[in-house]
Amino acid sequence: MIHDSSLCALGEGPLWHPERQQLFWFDILNKRLHTKGQSWDFPDHVSAAGWVDRDTLLIASARALHRFDIATGADVILTNLEDDRAHTRSNDGRADPQGGFWIGTMGLDAEPGAGSIWRFYRNELRCLFADITISNSICFAPDGKTAYFTDTPTQQIMAVDLDAEGWPQGSPRVQIDLQGTDLNPDGSVVDSAGNLFSAQWGAGRVAVYDPQGQFIEAFAVPGRHASCPAFGGPHMQTLFVTTARQGISDPDDDQGRTYAIETSYTGQREHRVIL
Repeated sequence: MIHDSSLCALGEGPLWHPERQQLFWFDILNKRLHTKGQSWDFPDHVSAAGWVDRDTLLIASARALHRFDIATGADVILTNLEDDRAHTRSNDGRADPQGGFWIGTMGLDAEPGAGSIWRFYRNELRCLFADITISNSICFAPDGKTAYFTDTPTQQIMAVDLDAEGWPQGSPRVQIDLQGTDLNPDGSVVDSAGNLFSAQWGAGRVAVYDPQGQFIEAFAVPGRHASCPAFGGPHMQTLFVTTARQGISDPDDDQGRTYAIETSYTGQREHRVIL
């Protein structure tokens, strides 16, 4: 089912705002934030968001984290993000259960090791992992004790333990290993039972893995480049999936749309960002 007919060059960052019951998502390459029936243009690449309150989003751009007023479009920079690195931009991101916001970066041309993964928590921005090529799959277990992420070219989704304030502790470990396959993990989300839903770039699907990392099933989407999933809807059982037209020669109108799939799974309510 098509959620919205807008065609995104690089759809990303779907966010279901729990207080507004409204989906937001981004077209990174066209520097645009979308919601159904409305969009906002930005001067720089924008890619991911968290919700602060009913009327406010935290938005990650290539150079900063912004406080964005949905009603007026007013936009205030909270902190700079790699503002000294003109060759990088933000990519995948999500709020964690403790109220922090994780955001990954990458090179504009996916230069090897050019990106990092950062966390913004109570007005502190800290680099968590460096030497990342394409940051993706940032999501969190329901108990708030584990974070997941990937560097897409490695074809491995990693897990790392979190302390009580949501900071990583110990070394990351492999949670889902897709090496030796043609599957490339892009964005991910975790449901209320701890299952991980991984959009797989180039495969036109979102794959479901149990809390031990074992494959359960996959949901097909018409867009070949599935980029990121998010749960929403009145019962949190709708899986929204962004897709991209980037890298597809002569793309048809299935590519770049945002899709909605009704499932038997129940998602987590997206966590509020605490500023």
